[in-house]
Amino acid sequence: ARRTDLPTYPFQHQHYWPAATPGVQDAVALGLEPAGHPLLGAAVPLVESDGVVLAGRLSAGTHTWLADHEVHGSVLLPGTAFVELAVRAGDEVGYGRLEELSLGVPLVLGRREAVRIQVVVGTPDETGRRSVSVYSRPDVPEEDAPWTQHASGTLVEEESPGEALDVSVWPPAGARPVDLDGFYEDRAEDGFSYGPVFRGLRAVWRRGDEVFVEVALPEQVPVRGFGLHPALLDSVLHAAVFTAGEGTSEGGMLPFAWEGVSLYASGASTVRARLVRAEAGGIAVTVVDQDGNPVAAIDGLVVRPAGDRLLTDRRAADDLYRVEWTPTTASGRHDGPLAVVGQDGAALAETLGAAAYAELAELPEETDVVLASVTGDGTSDDILTTLHVTTARVLRLVQQWLDDERHARARLVLVTAGLPGPVLGAVRGLLRAVWSEHPGRVTLLDMAGEPLDTELATRALALDEPEIAVRDERLAVPRLVRVAAPPATADVWGGSGAVLVTGGTGGLGAVVA
Repeated sequence: ARRTDLPTYPFQHQHYWPAATPGVQDAVALGLEPAGHPLLGAAVPLVESDGVVLAGRLSAGTHTWLADHEVHGSVLLPGTAFVELAVRAGDEVGYGRLEELSLGVPLVLGRREAVRIQVVVGTPDETGRRSVSVYSRPDVPEEDAPWTQHASGTLVEEESPGEALDVSVWPPAGARPVDLDGFYEDRAEDGFSYGPVFRGLRAVWRRGDEVFVEVALPEQVPVRGFGLHPALLDSVLHAAVFTAGEGTSEGGMLPFAWEGVSLYASGASTVRARLVRAEAGGIAVTVVDQDGNPVAAIDGLVVRPAGDRLLTDRRAADDLYRVEWTPTTASGRHDGPLAVVGQDGAALAETLGAAAYAELAELPEETDVVLASVTGDGTSDDILTTLHVTTARVLRLVQQWLDDERHARARLVLVTAGLPGPVLGAVRGLLRAVWSEHPGRVTLLDMAGEPLDTELATRALALDEPEIAVRDERLAVPRLVRVAAPPATADVWGGSGAVLVTGGTGGLGAVVA
């Protein structure tokens, strides 16, 4: 056998397919102006004013790099992204400088759920300034889903670049290197579990009150379309913890207020920067490329502690859902052959004009929908006995149905009528396991004690839903709907009436008693 040398790069992983830009649509075809930005889809000049609205759709599932910005267990849109959005909105109206921007409610992104965003630029005031605000709302069908304001500020016309950072000698003379070993591990202990995209800090030097940094994005992160990629600027700001003084740092901080932000160049993936405490408080930042050309400047940045209380409250409000029966309509009717199995399905068979069969084995192979009536155990008044008997019967029926390969492409519809709540809940729980393992094979049609006419039944069977119900003589399907967070109230004991103290035999219980 002839030996063949192995390639020298067997474990190099490189993507050859171009990275898709999520959410990009043909804005022109919709009568809108394309925004030309990875976070924004369209720009809409307002007719009755000189303002403009830019809109987009975000999620950690489509903009995967955002998932690397996790703070206290929540995926958070970084403050640098709000700056990027505001600067892009200013470019739309020819205002190139962000005079100020204050951040309020954090924008928490779901792993899969999307949010709609709008960046609103107002008309010029008497001083020539324009207001700018960033809003979001859940991307849900409900028309009354509230909009939340996350950032507000002002825009002014562009100013010429200030004094650039001299990188002819790098690192600057007299600057001492800062050890970054374990830096991001320590940040994770403070609640900042950053992924690779937001771990761009490559080197840090300190000279007196000045901090110099070198930052780079991973090679696979596209920067096209961004002014200054939010992850790149965010990594620059990570070095702000070293501006608190020698041997100290301000861990667990997030950007809060920005002053005097200017962008001079776009498309950078590697930058150098200088951070220093400003005279009026805050941190001044100068960003240049590797050749010393100006990229961005920030006159002042104020940070504040990233307490997890606000994030937790916000996440809890976003996670409040309940299941509601939502009315639906069927686009057609089921007109294929029907059959009803079971001795107690005679009334159902008569209503639908279908043949009744005693056993599944007697069904003709061409039958594509089979119905079975599920009623409670009429021989017992004990709810527990009824629950056991009914679920056992449903289990045997479903197992026989799934084992019969002759009807592998057919659907079994279990029609429930008048089942007590606990019994119906047990049947529904049993079928959820079936739906996950055998999708499309079994459907639950709950009558809730209402009569089923032929027209309504044929429309229900045309729906591609695992669970359907008849409510007020209409078809309905279960859907998750968002629930408003209840107001936070403190429980106050009035001091009257009997009180039961559990654990009263213990030390604390005795004290409470």
